[in-house]
Amino acid sequence: MKLGHLCLAVLLLISGCSIEAPVIPTKIGTHVWPGYEPLYLARANGQLDAEMVQLVEYPSASEVIRSFRNGSLDAAALTLDEVLLLVQSNIPVKVVLVMDISEGGDVIMARPEIKSFEDLHGKRIGVEGNALGAYVISRALELNKMSLGDVVLKNIEVSAHEDAYSNNQVDAVVTFEPVRTNLLNQGAHVVFSSREIPGEIVDVLVVHDEYLRTNPARIRRVVSAWFEALNFMKQQKSKAMQIIAKRLLIKPEEAEASYQGLILPGLKENRQMLSSPTPSLNEIRQRLEQTMLANDLLLYSLDTTNLFTAELLP
Repeated sequence: MKLGHLCLAVLLLISGCSIEAPVIPTKIGTHVWPGYEPLYLARANGQLDAEMVQLVEYPSASEVIRSFRNGSLDAAALTLDEVLLLVQSNIPVKVVLVMDISEGGDVIMARPEIKSFEDLHGKRIGVEGNALGAYVISRALELNKMSLGDVVLKNIEVSAHEDAYSNNQVDAVVTFEPVRTNLLNQGAHVVFSSREIPGEIVDVLVVHDEYLRTNPARIRRVVSAWFEALNFMKQQKSKAMQIIAKRLLIKPEEAEASYQGLILPGLKENRQMLSSPTPSLNEIRQRLEQTMLANDLLLYSLDTTNLFTAELLP
């Protein structure tokens, strides 16, 4: 043993001190989306200890999925259809929280001269192909009796949607807030939204099985902080919207408007959606799976017997 190390060991023994191992925070991945903002609101209000929980924001859902797959993240905020893709890849996960239900928050924005979705025949549509965007465009085409051959899809991650539209690289984009508000300000308009597919787009918090097994208290605290943030949004709405708007780089009134297309289920609704033996979220999962199979977004039917749990709810 080197002399310096020996001296340090002797000093520690004399003083009765010990060296504590550094705290490794729980890493939760998100991308920019109003439905995930209560997590950041909880952090801003001190309800989430930044040393214990690290919120990692990525430019797109595709990057969140990649990081979750390779183990860089312990948990992630994703849509349920994206979770099903993880299950198909044999990644053991649990859904522990329903964060939001999109009822108009996910949109297809088009140039002013394109009056309806049908007018997108032969047009260029920017879409994040490895995430929710693939599901939205598939449903929009299906409901409008069109096929993939009727449009020209360009794989563009959501962080580049605004630039692609501004630089005339696309005629429309499959996107969401805050890009939606920014494109509205440029004259774009909505030709399709999740309001036309109610109950199909659900955002959830998903956790690696192994991490949840060894760190249930950490995840339970995250879930509790989420509901504390929802209560803050109800009780101090104006202050909450100012905090959210500052983070999203939009105006407070625009932040408030972004929630008009979202449902944020409370604790009671979460229990109904996640509780066994018949969680209502399973009905949504079944519809999603059928649609994804029909549109070649899934390769086969999945075993999701233990996918949902309400055990982490306060």
